[in-house]
Amino acid sequence: MEEEVLQEVIVQEEATNSFVEAVGHAADDAFLKQTSGIWNWIKEVFTWENVFKCIGGVLVVLVFWLIYRLIRRGIRQIPEKKFSKSKLAVAEKGLKYLYHTCVILYVLSLFGIDLTAIWGAAGVAGIAIGFAAQTSVSNLISGLFVITEGSLHPGDTIIVDGITGVVDEVKLLSVRVHTYDNQMVRIPNSTIIDKSLTNNSYFKCRRLTVAVSVDYSSDMRKCLEVLSRAPSLCPTVLKDPEPKVWFDGFGNSSINMTVAVWFKPADFLTTKNDIFVAIKKVLDDASIEIPFNKLDVKILQEA
Repeated sequence: MEEEVLQEVIVQEEATNSFVEAVGHAADDAFLKQTSGIWNWIKEVFTWENVFKCIGGVLVVLVFWLIYRLIRRGIRQIPEKKFSKSKLAVAEKGLKYLYHTCVILYVLSLFGIDLTAIWGAAGVAGIAIGFAAQTSVSNLISGLFVITEGSLHPGDTIIVDGITGVVDEVKLLSVRVHTYDNQMVRIPNSTIIDKSLTNNSYFKCRRLTVAVSVDYSSDMRKCLEVLSRAPSLCPTVLKDPEPKVWFDGFGNSSINMTVAVWFKPADFLTTKNDIFVAIKKVLDDASIEIPFNKLDVKILQEA
């Protein structure tokens, strides 16, 4: 009985050893096959032909990069008198996108990737993106019109769709302005194209008209002479074009007159404050009254 048990244990040990040995041989064979496969792949990839191809590709990419840097430097050296900052920025961005596109296409062709399928996929993706981003595409196209038209530039004071502010940056999708309250407002380029745009800085000078009312008892010629002195008291008022003063009509309780002065766009607030102060001063010095509404209250006592 004991001999049978011992013989059975010996048989099990031999079977276990055989299994372990078989697994070891299988693992060794798999490792050798994997190592051999990796080595064969390395020999196929790192051939002299591929090495020279990679070196040539790096040199071509380097040439692309040098050409890109030279053209970009040339764009940055163009004086602003010929092209605005917005147009130069768009040209520089377009050059950057063109450079990256050329490099990517060249690298793909270098590795033997079929570009026909990529162009087809890009066309389908472009159609899908176009439907999904109609607003962005509209702003992009409008941005090209805004930049090429040259109707506004950084630093201009504009009024569009009820927003008044100074232009900080003109981009392909939007125009960024800051208001007089120092708030940043992003205006889509499609709004600039669709809405009425007022650019207070487009010309070298602006005109400010001030309505002035004088009492009917005043001498009209004297009023003209007195009001003509007011612009000379304002340092920011331009002499050319010269200021103008004229009668504007007869009101219900006053004679209406207008004072018009010219100034540089950057001096708007200063000129507006100074001209009002100057008009009040010259009228007070000449004892000319500005009519205002009066309310008479009569108290009746009961008998």
